[in-house]
Amino acid sequence: MSAFMSAFASLVGSLADLLQPLFQTASTAAAIILFTALVRLAVHPLSRAAARGQKARSRLQPQIAELRKKHGRNPERMQKAIMELHAAEKVSPLSGCLPSLLQMPAFFLLYHLFSSGSIGGEPNALLSHDLLGAPLGGRWHDALAHGGPFGGQGLVYLGLFVIVAAVATFSFGRTKRQMAAHPMTPAAGPDGQPVPGMGAMTKLIPLLSFFTLITVAVVPLAAALYVVTTTAWTAVERAWLYRDMPVAGGAMATAA
Repeated sequence: MSAFMSAFASLVGSLADLLQPLFQTASTAAAIILFTALVRLAVHPLSRAAARGQKARSRLQPQIAELRKKHGRNPERMQKAIMELHAAEKVSPLSGCLPSLLQMPAFFLLYHLFSSGSIGGEPNALLSHDLLGAPLGGRWHDALAHGGPFGGQGLVYLGLFVIVAAVATFSFGRTKRQMAAHPMTPAAGPDGQPVPGMGAMTKLIPLLSFFTLITVAVVPLAAALYVVTTTAWTAVERAWLYRDMPVAGGAMATAA
């Protein structure tokens, strides 16, 4: 693990050296943003597959509703019929989870790298790097202790919070409209009845983007940059990949 972290630290350092002529003292922060973009490019094919899967699941909702109505008294037959429908349409219920799961190692690598005082038995030189005076290994509470929320370091976090809030608001509105235009059939348990709590979970989904604010506030600044970059990427990517799925507002305008 120590050798692996040393190699990862060298990668980040090399990217920072490459970007140093353009970004000067912010080159390491720019390297983290570039690294994030490279990770997102690597998983983009999976994001495209997940989008195709979600569109297919939306198209299958009327058929699934009919199967649940038809086999409501035989839960095993109902579940088998739904699985057969998914298989026939080549739709995986789990495809949407893969892009997020595959990004988690990259986030934890950055978190660990900028939370460790030493790497491979040597002092972690990356901890001396900063973004506009805010240490990349520091956290929001450290910034608050050095000038408060409107001090030099605090303003860096304030800028990140504004970006996350703007992206979350955009994602919230789009997700709400898409869910209204394409309501999903509630998941059923073995008895054929809706799973308890799924209704509340469905209402919570559009709000998940706002929880990113908490993450940015508690992780090292380097990891926060990863989170902010990937959150903004996700919003733009989803808007592009789902551009041909009408939202509720568009559907109502068409009906009018």
